[in-house]
Amino acid sequence: MGEKPKPNAKPKTKTAGAEKPKKVSRQVVYTLVIEVGRKEGDGLPEGSTGGGMVCYATGVDEAEAVREAVNVLKQADLAPLDVTSYGTLEERLAEGEDIPDEEKDLMNRALEENSVVIAQFDPIY
Repeated sequence: MGEKPKPNAKPKTKTAGAEKPKKVSRQVVYTLVIEVGRKEGDGLPEGSTGGGMVCYATGVDEAEAVREAVNVLKQADLAPLDVTSYGTLEERLAEGEDIPDEEKDLMNRALEENSVVIAQFDPIY
């Protein structure tokens, strides 16, 4: 014969389609301006001495966001020389900056994808 259920056992229930609550991410997005130098195979235009870029990078703090951005650029065969952080969206708004919606959208994309988004790149001659 079949087993009898234990008196103190909780019944097993299946909840179809029930989703686990999302974890609250501690990641925030930092606006970084990064200067890169020349390196063989970097793909920069001929005659340029390097370049500058604006990017949005995620991290639990500023140091992690900078490390992540530098690592991504090195993997892309670029040579990061200097990184300047302009802070988080909240910090920039608190300083009175007017931030366009398209820039906010790129920041949200970086946060959603937990990634580094390069918004602008200009070669330096």
